[in-house]
Amino acid sequence: MASTMATILHFPANFHPSSSLKPFLNPNQSNPSIPSKSPKFSLSSSQSLSAKTHLLNLISDQDRGLKTQQNPNLRSQIIAAIDSLAILGKDLITTDDSLSGTWRMLWTTEKEQLFFIKNASFFGTQVGDVLQVIDVDNLKLNNVITFPPSGVFFVRSSMEVASNQRVNFRFTSAVLRGKDWEFPLPPFGQGWFESVYLDDDIRVAKDIRGDYLVVDRAPYEWKE
Repeated sequence: MASTMATILHFPANFHPSSSLKPFLNPNQSNPSIPSKSPKFSLSSSQSLSAKTHLLNLISDQDRGLKTQQNPNLRSQIIAAIDSLAILGKDLITTDDSLSGTWRMLWTTEKEQLFFIKNASFFGTQVGDVLQVIDVDNLKLNNVITFPPSGVFFVRSSMEVASNQRVNFRFTSAVLRGKDWEFPLPPFGQGWFESVYLDDDIRVAKDIRGDYLVVDRAPYEWKE
């Protein structure tokens, strides 16, 4: 998410997933670019509901994007559906408090994310929820890959609001954590993403590399 997973994992020699795995701004600094008022979301528009339902139907059986890699025709249809939602959402403010929360990945074109999902079995585990945890008030962003029952890999970032829909971010640290151990990893990189559509249920984003992301609001709040 947000090009976070370019870091390659090297698990410790004593790593046993089946048992062990269970952006530089002062948060107090005022930021005039942060919108002060949340938009009111409504799915009363049949056009919005239809476009959203169409997108969700297209990605529903795509294994978070793995199957789409082998189907360029369907990929084009999904991107067209995203572009349609982006048109409907062009006047939305998506970088205020409405952006905060725990977002769960439904579908993406990001190769790093899909690599982890596809190849987790080589590490003797499986990928659980893939999350983006955003705190607009404190200008913090965590990209998270969970490895049930108790493992997690997450990358911390600082962030700043660049416009009504764009967020800039900079990676600050990365951690691979098991049940009784923690292994720091060097993060690198920075970039931006635009939330081109956001409502009470889902968010659709494009990023600096031209990748796409569809997430929903997770039914729980993830914390470190």
